[in-house]
Amino acid sequence: MTDVTPGAHLVHVGRQPIFDAGGAVVAYELLFRGSMAAIDSGRQDTYATSQVIVNAFTEFGLDEVAGGKPCFINLTTEFLTGDLTLPFGPERVVLEVLETVTIDDAVIAGITSLVEQGYRVALDDFVRGSGHERLLPLASYVKLDLLDGDLSNLDELVAEIRRHPGVQIVAERLETAAQVALADRHGMELRQGYALSRPQVLSTASISPSRLRRLELLSALNAPESNLDSVMSIIATDPALSMRVLRASNSAAAGGAARVSSVRQAVVMIGLAHIRQWAMLMVIDDIAEATEDQMIGALTRARLSENVAPALGASPDAAFMAGLVSGVADLLGTPAATLAEQLPLTAEVSAALVDGAGRLGEVLRVVDAYDAGDVGAHDLAGHYMEAIRWSTRATTR
Repeated sequence: MTDVTPGAHLVHVGRQPIFDAGGAVVAYELLFRGSMAAIDSGRQDTYATSQVIVNAFTEFGLDEVAGGKPCFINLTTEFLTGDLTLPFGPERVVLEVLETVTIDDAVIAGITSLVEQGYRVALDDFVRGSGHERLLPLASYVKLDLLDGDLSNLDELVAEIRRHPGVQIVAERLETAAQVALADRHGMELRQGYALSRPQVLSTASISPSRLRRLELLSALNAPESNLDSVMSIIATDPALSMRVLRASNSAAAGGAARVSSVRQAVVMIGLAHIRQWAMLMVIDDIAEATEDQMIGALTRARLSENVAPALGASPDAAFMAGLVSGVADLLGTPAATLAEQLPLTAEVSAALVDGAGRLGEVLRVVDAYDAGDVGAHDLAGHYMEAIRWSTRATTR
C-alpha cells in the first residue's frame, strides 16, 4: 500500500480498457473504487458518479488517467436530466446511460440536449423492451453483455442496432475465447472484458478541500452576481481547492492545455459556470481530511513566498503559486517536482519547482532557508508573521 503523510489520504479511480477489433486500446471506462459504508443507499449511485468525475478530472487529470483517449463515464438520472450539471465539455468523454435508468420524457429531453451540445452517449447493457430502445437514435455506442445477457435473439438485436447508422457496438463482459469469437462473428466494433484486460486501479495521495470552504465557494458562486475576486479569494485560501482547480483547468473542463502561473488565471480559464459545477460535485463528495494546522502551514508558505517575491524581482502571483504547490507537495509526502509535472503550470513556475531555477527558484530557496532557521541575508520575520496572520484568517474565517 502507498504510504501517505498525516492529513493526506489515498483516492482511487478504476479504469477498464475498451479495445477495437484489432486489439488496440481506443478508450477507457472509468469505474468507482472506494467505500460506500457511510453513504445512504438512496444516493450511492450519485455519490459514486461524483467521486469518479472529481477524482478523474481534479485529482489525477484526464491525461494521466486516459492518456488522451476518450473516457466512458457512468451517469445517473440526475446528470442526464440536468439536475446535476456536467462540469466538463464533450471533447474527451462518452456518457454511459446505465440500464437501471428509467427512460421517461425528462431523461430523453436531457439526453437530447446533451447530444445537441456535442456529447456522445453509450447505452449500457442494452436489451429490448426496457425502454432504452427509444434512445437508439441518440446513441453513438451500444454495449451488449455477452456473458449474462439474453443471446437467444442476438441476430435480431444486432440488426435492430444496425438500422441506426453511426452506432458502434461494444461487446462487453468478454471472459472466454468463445465470447470474443461471437463478437467477431457479429462484427462488433469494440470489445471489453476480462478475456482482454481486467480493470486497473489508479491511486494517488490527496488532500480534500475544507467542507466549510466548499460551501462558502458554492454560496459565492450562486449569488445573484458572482464576483470573480471573491470566488478567487476563496479558492486561493484553500490549498486543496487550488490544486483541483489547477488540474481541472488542464482537463476537458477548460477544453485545452494552456499553462497558468496564478490561481486567478486558472479560474478565468475554466470560467465561473464550470467552477460552480465542480463545487457542487465536491459538496456531494463531502469528506475533509487535512487538519486546519496543515492547511495554515501550506498557505503560510504560499503567502510568505508572495511577500518575498518583490525584493527578489519575481512575480508575487507566480511566487504564491510556487509556494502553494510546494506546500501541498509536503502535505502529500511527494516531491514538488513530481506534483509540478501533473499540473498545467507555466515554464517559469515549473522550472522553479523542478530545478530551483530562476527568480522563483530563489524565492523558494529563501523561504526554505527561513523555515530551516537560517535567516541569512533576508530578515523575513515581519513577512512571516504577516503570512501566519493572513493564513490563519483565511483558514478559520
